[in-house]
Amino acid sequence: MTLLTLKPKSHNRVRNGHLWIFRDELAPHEPLQAGTLIRLHTDYGYDLGVGVYHPTSQIAVRLLRWQNESLDGFFEQRITEALQLRARLFPTEPTYRLVFGESDFLPGLIIDRYGDYFAMQLLSAGMDVRKNEIINAIRTVFPNTKGIIAKNDSQLRVKEGLRTEEEVVYGEIPDEITVTENGITLSISLTHGQKTGYFLDQRRNRATVAELSNGLSVLDCFTNQGGFALNAAKGGASRAVGVDISASAIERCKRNAELNGFENCEWLKDDVFDYLKQQAQQEAKWDMVILDPPAFTKSKANIPQAKRGYAEINRQALKLITNGGFLVSSSCSHHIAEPMFLEIIEAEAKRINRKLKLIQRGMQSPCHPIYVPMPETQYLKFFVFEVR
Repeated sequence: MTLLTLKPKSHNRVRNGHLWIFRDELAPHEPLQAGTLIRLHTDYGYDLGVGVYHPTSQIAVRLLRWQNESLDGFFEQRITEALQLRARLFPTEPTYRLVFGESDFLPGLIIDRYGDYFAMQLLSAGMDVRKNEIINAIRTVFPNTKGIIAKNDSQLRVKEGLRTEEEVVYGEIPDEITVTENGITLSISLTHGQKTGYFLDQRRNRATVAELSNGLSVLDCFTNQGGFALNAAKGGASRAVGVDISASAIERCKRNAELNGFENCEWLKDDVFDYLKQQAQQEAKWDMVILDPPAFTKSKANIPQAKRGYAEINRQALKLITNGGFLVSSSCSHHIAEPMFLEIIEAEAKRINRKLKLIQRGMQSPCHPIYVPMPETQYLKFFVFEVR
């Protein structure tokens, strides 16, 4: 196995548990192919473990194993360990993120479980060249696997020099899969849905909305497949309206409401920015407004533009909320830190003379655990405010 060495004074972050080694942290070495297993040492000879080399990425090495851990049955062991946690968290509903990359010590790999079906993303060259090993490991850990789809359409693959693609890599994937979350039946599509089929990171936060919704009128913006609105309906909302610009998403919302017999749901195809402005102009009032937009930025360069977007939707939402109602606001943009996001909302409330009480602070669902030495694994911000 090829030995790579860190430059002097480059070891502290890695010895503290971080799994990434950047290109400028490595001492000069011979050219290596993508996915090559390497052993990593500090400049003074300390063994940091085994990693995967990436020749075109700024992240030159992603660590897989520490010191003398064996690589025998590596993927089966890691997936089994990940399953042990999820089985404790969600013992009766096998709908969750099974593997969350670095947080499950499988950097560059995402696996979502929907019962006996699995959607995976191979986000690094090191994982891509081991696709068949990963497929076999899933089938070993889950003998009843019916289908696995690789949803490799992320732009992160482009940075790794990989092509984007989507393919069924084992078994069959039906057009519709029915699963349950928070006691709600959901129809999802792994072949046509966004990312890996469903946004599982908001699971616990959707349950929070259900707890607060009894008797309230609820507006769910960027509803996607209806998750928050459906939970509000289950929680007893007098009216739950979901808005999304995607026609296919709205059709999926209607299907999900029908599956659960929810008659208090309405679905609108519209641009959320335009819809919020129209509602404000009409002086409409809602007891709860939920904002769960897609990421407004995926790079530091676009932070100012993203801040303007968050400011706009939160300001318009605050205009609509009844006295004593709730603003539920979320951001999945990693580059918008929690203090910055809170500051944006506070500024917009002050601007239109609304008073906020923060009553709930959430994060990504526990099936997306945060690996403490890597702040990069924390990305979702979720706030619930009482508005006066």
